[in-house]
Amino acid sequence: MELPTADGVSAPLPGRCAFYVEKKNRYCKMIVGSGKAYCGEHANAEKDCEKKRIPCPLDPKHTVFEELLAKHLKKCNSREKPKPVFYVQDINAGPAIDEDTPNDEVPLSDRSKAELDLLIEKLKTGVKGFKCKHEERIQSHPALHEALNDPKNGDSAFKHLKQQASLLGNMEDLHLLGPNRCFVEFGAGKGKLSHWIHVALKAYDDIHFLLVERSSTRFKVDGKHQNADTKFERLQVDIQHLDLRKVPLLQEKGLPVVGVGKHLCGAATDLALQCLLGSSETAPHGIEGQPPSKRSKLQQQPGESTGTELEPIPRAAGETAAGRELRVGGVAIALCCHHRCDWRHYVGKEFFKERGLGASEFAAFLRMSSWATCGLRQARQTSPPQGQTDQTFEEEEHEATEEAELDSLKGVLNAEDREHIGRLCKLLIDQGRVHFLQQKGFDSRLLYYTSTDVSLENVLLTALPASR
Repeated sequence: MELPTADGVSAPLPGRCAFYVEKKNRYCKMIVGSGKAYCGEHANAEKDCEKKRIPCPLDPKHTVFEELLAKHLKKCNSREKPKPVFYVQDINAGPAIDEDTPNDEVPLSDRSKAELDLLIEKLKTGVKGFKCKHEERIQSHPALHEALNDPKNGDSAFKHLKQQASLLGNMEDLHLLGPNRCFVEFGAGKGKLSHWIHVALKAYDDIHFLLVERSSTRFKVDGKHQNADTKFERLQVDIQHLDLRKVPLLQEKGLPVVGVGKHLCGAATDLALQCLLGSSETAPHGIEGQPPSKRSKLQQQPGESTGTELEPIPRAAGETAAGRELRVGGVAIALCCHHRCDWRHYVGKEFFKERGLGASEFAAFLRMSSWATCGLRQARQTSPPQGQTDQTFEEEEHEATEEAELDSLKGVLNAEDREHIGRLCKLLIDQGRVHFLQQKGFDSRLLYYTSTDVSLENVLLTALPASR
């Protein structure tokens, strides 16, 4: 009888654990100790095991030998770590208790046609006066030309590069690319947007990057720049608890900041705007102190150099570093996942209330916003093209929707109407963000920075200090 091949599926690999992981349909690949059949994690599966393993009380996803528990708790990666100096609990969050917040959200599938008609009427009234479509500004940037022409890139990588190229192109048109500033990338992930900004500005000095990401990330590209003069610093913290004024780099340098993000999910966009502008000690860099320009940056012509205009903020006599206010030179954030927004953190509450809308309507519009892409997404859900990897559908994670509700609505609204209403919901939510930025002294606008065949979430939010 022929023995099964030791390929890790039919039989364990040599020197590897003999435990079969049903969820992965293969044997565990952990290396085992001398004379052992199982790794430490699966030692309980061994009948003659003398030591008992128990789930870690800090994180039950992994186990530990019971007799070594006390030692393990001192070094477990899930233990509570000291909070960094820039961590301030809920500094960018909205109030935990809001009288306007509904107790129970009603799914759209449970609403009557009359209720849906009333919501749609309120939506159309709310967006009255706004253009349903934004200006299309699909750009590119020389920094990415070589990467865009690399035949080794698969379809997914090419789409991400096109988006990053357009983001840089639009930032250059708005004169956000230049020296004497610190770029803060919110929801940085691997840090690829900061990487390409650095490539575009490699000829300049005094450029710094803060990459904000709440989780630990593998394959970070900012590691490639650790030996360069430009400083890359990761802030592993939820945006909700980040006080930029207390970040040592900004305290030391006094540089104005430019907030950027690519597909900043739902409420994270609102938290980022609050982080940049929510404090009374922040101001557009150009309204107070030394203005970078007397005219709106939106009125300047592409190609005009403004790279030397954003100067470090001088420290007044007797002023401490911690007391220095945060100056914001601009914002460029690619939006997505409106269905993941949260009324508590939403920066456009005042905008909604001015239109006679509140938390209950907001909650309904969040659900309806996913209609904008549901039909297009279903058309794209085919087998991945040749050469794509497991990361091919990375953006689809940002485009998830409550498709169970769609079936119940087919008899009420057709696909075209649902898509139009979904876009109006996104428009209304985004206009609330524009209103917030305008109230803070910025010229803000929404534009299409890429085509829908590249990304269904193709809207860019920009903001520049308004001229005095």
